[in-house]
Amino acid sequence: MEYKRIIEIRNEEDTRAFGLELARKCVPGTVIGLIGDLGTGKTTLTKSIAEGLGITRTITSPTFTIVQEYREGRLPLYHFDVYRLHGTEDLFEIGADDYFYGNGVCVVEWADLVLDALPEYAWMIEIEYAEEENGRTYKCTF
Repeated sequence: MEYKRIIEIRNEEDTRAFGLELARKCVPGTVIGLIGDLGTGKTTLTKSIAEGLGITRTITSPTFTIVQEYREGRLPLYHFDVYRLHGTEDLFEIGADDYFYGNGVCVVEWADLVLDALPEYAWMIEIEYAEEENGRTYKCTF
């Protein structure tokens, strides 16, 4: 994966600002893939993107439902957690293509597990722990 920019995140406020910025750039059909270890802040970033889209409901990780739909914002948000899937086939069985090429924004946590299923144009963000206590490094393909 080729990264075009690396962003240093110092705290949750930086995460929020980045998520709000991303949301402003989203158009129908935007797909954002998040890659990172447990606890790196994938869901926290998703919450900020949702806020930027005008979604006021509480965002939770859809670990057991695979996809959570939030339709009350500027654009619908489809929040995927594919950690429990057994591969790309499982993703297609739940109709992921309809989401990816639809009228909303898709955020896919654990995107590295289904890379071959994501559209080529997907924005990928690899999140890593930084040396700073609450810091993160975002490696972005866009």
